[in-house]
Amino acid sequence: MDAKDEVVLQLSEAQFTARETPLARYGNIAVTAFRYGTGIAAVRIRTGAGEVIVLPFHGQQIWDVHFGGRRLTMRSIFDEPQPGGYLDNYGAFLVHCGASAMGNPAPEDTHPLHGELPNAAFQSAELRFGTGGNGRYVTLAGVREERVAFSRHYTFTSSVRLGQEATRIGVEVAVRNLRHKPMELMYLAHVNFAPVDGSVIIDAVADEAAHFRVRRHLPIYANGSAAYRELMDLVANDPAQHRRVLAGRAIDPELVAGMDCVADADGWAHALQVLPDGTADFISHRPDQLPHAIRWITRNGDEDALGLALPATAEVDGREAERRKGNVRMLAPGAEWLGELVFGALDAAETRDMRDAIARLRA
Repeated sequence: MDAKDEVVLQLSEAQFTARETPLARYGNIAVTAFRYGTGIAAVRIRTGAGEVIVLPFHGQQIWDVHFGGRRLTMRSIFDEPQPGGYLDNYGAFLVHCGASAMGNPAPEDTHPLHGELPNAAFQSAELRFGTGGNGRYVTLAGVREERVAFSRHYTFTSSVRLGQEATRIGVEVAVRNLRHKPMELMYLAHVNFAPVDGSVIIDAVADEAAHFRVRRHLPIYANGSAAYRELMDLVANDPAQHRRVLAGRAIDPELVAGMDCVADADGWAHALQVLPDGTADFISHRPDQLPHAIRWITRNGDEDALGLALPATAEVDGREAERRKGNVRMLAPGAEWLGELVFGALDAAETRDMRDAIARLRA
C-alpha cells in the first residue's frame, strides 16, 4: 500500500480523557486513547506482539514498550509522565533531544539539558493505517513548530511505525529550517532500554580508547564516588570491561562514551543486548544520517537504564564544546534533515543472525 492509500485519523487533545477509549482497530492492531493522572495524553497501541505507549502531544515520546510479555523500558522513579523539565520526567523509552542544542550543558552553555524538544508541545498528531511488504502497520506521527523571534523557526516531525506482528519499531525524524538564515542543528535519540543482568552488549565498535571514548567529567548536577571513578578508569583503559551487564555492579551516576559505529553494506549500524536466554534487545541507525552514537548506562538503585546506542548528530558535551569539535551541523534556509532508526526485541534466531552480521564487521 502506498502512502496515498493509507487511512489517516487526525488526533486532537479533546479525544483524550481519564477513561481509556478505543480509537481504531485494524487487524491485530488496536489503538486506544487515555489521559494520565498528570493530564498528559497517551496513545496505547496493542498488536499481536506487544504494546507501545506514545505521548502524541508531549514531545512525542515513546513512554513504554512491552514485547513478548517483557517490559523493555528503563526503570525509574516515574510511573507516569510528568510535566516539567528533562529531569522532572525521566523515565520514557524514547526521548527526542535537540534541535537547536542538546547534551549536558556546561557552565558556558545557555541551553537546557538536551535542548527544547524532550517535553515540547506538538501542535498536531495523526494515526496512519496501511499495508506494506510485512503486512498491516500503524504509524503515529506528529509535528512541532518551534518559533523563537530573532533566533529559530523550524518544524520537527516524528513518526513511529509498528507492524501488527512486529517486535521492531521504526522511527523517522525530520527538521526543516523555516528561517531565512542557516540554522544550527543538533539531535539525539535517547532510547532507554532496561538492563538485564547476565546480558552481553555486542556491536562492531572496536574495544579501543580511540573508538570508545569514555567521558571523564560529570554533568553539573551529578557527583561520583571513588569507586565510580575507578570503574571509569577501568572502562576507559579497556572498553571491553563494560560489555557484561553484571548484577550488583553500580554505575552511579552514569557511564557515557562516544562510539565510532561501523555500518554494514546497507548503511546500518547495530547494537545488541543479548539476554541470557539467547534473545536480544537491539537498536540500528544510519551513521550517514546520525554519525555519532553514545553509550549510556546508569544503575543506581533508582534509575536503571541502558542506552545501547543513542544515535546523534554530535556528542553530548553541550553546544559550545560540540561547536569547537566541529560537530554542530548547519541547516540552510528551507533545507530539511532526516534521521532514521529501528529498535526493539529479537527472538533467538534473529539474534544469531544479527550477531553473525556484527561479527563480520568486526573481522
